[in-house]
Amino acid sequence: MALKSTPYTLYLATVVSLGGFLFGFDASVISGVIRYATYTFDLNDWQIGLLVGAPTLGAIPAGLLAGPLSDCFGRKRVLLVIAFLYTLSAITSAFAPTFEILVAARITGGLAFCSLMLAPLYIAEIAPAGLRGRLVSINQMNIVVGFSAAYFSNYLILKISGSSAEWVSMLHIADLPWRWMLGLEIIPALAYFLFLFGIPESPRWLLVKNRKKAAREILLRLDPDSGVEARISQIGDSIEKSRNVSKSHIRLLFTPALRLPLLIGLIVGIVQQITGVNAIYFYAPGIFEQSGVGTDAAFAQAIWIGLTNIIFTLIAMVTIDRFGRKPLLIVGLSGVLISMFVAAHGFANATYTLTPESVQTLEAIEPEQLKDLVGREFISDVEFKQALTNTLGEFEAKQHEAALIQAAVKLNPTQILVGILGFVASFAVSLGPVMWVLFSELFPNRIRGLVISFVGFFNSLVSFGVQFLFPWQLSNLGAAGTFLTYGLFALIGLILVIWILPETKGKSLEELEAFFSR
Repeated sequence: MALKSTPYTLYLATVVSLGGFLFGFDASVISGVIRYATYTFDLNDWQIGLLVGAPTLGAIPAGLLAGPLSDCFGRKRVLLVIAFLYTLSAITSAFAPTFEILVAARITGGLAFCSLMLAPLYIAEIAPAGLRGRLVSINQMNIVVGFSAAYFSNYLILKISGSSAEWVSMLHIADLPWRWMLGLEIIPALAYFLFLFGIPESPRWLLVKNRKKAAREILLRLDPDSGVEARISQIGDSIEKSRNVSKSHIRLLFTPALRLPLLIGLIVGIVQQITGVNAIYFYAPGIFEQSGVGTDAAFAQAIWIGLTNIIFTLIAMVTIDRFGRKPLLIVGLSGVLISMFVAAHGFANATYTLTPESVQTLEAIEPEQLKDLVGREFISDVEFKQALTNTLGEFEAKQHEAALIQAAVKLNPTQILVGILGFVASFAVSLGPVMWVLFSELFPNRIRGLVISFVGFFNSLVSFGVQFLFPWQLSNLGAAGTFLTYGLFALIGLILVIWILPETKGKSLEELEAFFSR
């Protein structure tokens, strides 16, 4: 179909995919908030992990319920609820008076993360077959744009907070920058909520509910040049076939024909998260602070993560049908493995020594407080941080950690930056987009939604575990040990992908189902 006949469809896809932008923004904005929330609420490692991972806790049950709820009440109504939850979460997070309320607000935002599933579903149901892939990909692109927007806005607010302008003080940006970081999400969330009132219901859902007149009117608006009656008949046949399939599919998960695709789905779904992607995305400025570049530079470097993510996601979208799924995964996992080892090597060779000169540069700490540490060399970040805690106390050590590391560390920060950006590029070109493509191809049509929910549950569970454990890992294993662990998981994943995964490129869904049943 000609592009000129799809402006309305493109508009609807753009509006609905704003949910992807909000997911990306909501998930990664916490990267700039952590250091402020830590000393505002005096958080320990486990509380920091819970704060970062809270949205994923909300996303787990939401992902299981979104499909049935949208089948019952309609795509549009559930999307409106999702937009409302994003808005409520942003408002409550920005004004949260306690740690517990902040966590509850972020869990509320996590309930809205089911937009990741529902937005592509709505777009697929309104899009013409020839443009479905491109239109659905708008949602994926909006996710990585949301990541970048959060990193950029965090950096912008950080720079503004250092201004002496009267309006900065009046708006409390200087003393409460983290609340502004969280509060900025109110603008796109509210816009999403208002725009959704103007979209129609999915015509497929209307036909499921036997509302043919309403469905016909929407299909005419979507594509006035096509045979609407033929389209209605085609959708009706598909709905009838779906009704004829048994509603109880749980037992089918464990049939011999599904054993291999389910195993592959679980391996790819777990490896996607256990290699540390959400530790990198959600703790980015804190990771760069560990390399001694300071807070401002750390926030600036986080912007490069977002830009790298966008560029290599575009590359994946262009190459996935040309080179295939398995080659991209092999190249990507190899890149993740090398990048994590590069970062681990950089941190492993770091030393930490406070000199009389470097101590004088610390404006917020009296040199007398650090006199017992001056001249002592520490060969690991764990050892250095423990000495700081013993000397200053846990609260003050955490509050000034970035400045103290910057004053003491000797390592190559460029090596750390290259390792982290290499990881992001490798992930964005492989595990990020390829997993979802594989999920759409591995599983039979009749139970695809069920299997994706089943595998997605474990994917989200591992994601929460990575986010929750990262602060503890950093405190106890150190940066080198943490990134080495992610690299080892990537090695295991690479071996399993080479061994087990068949290439699915160019094969019809029916051919793949027949292959796996053998």
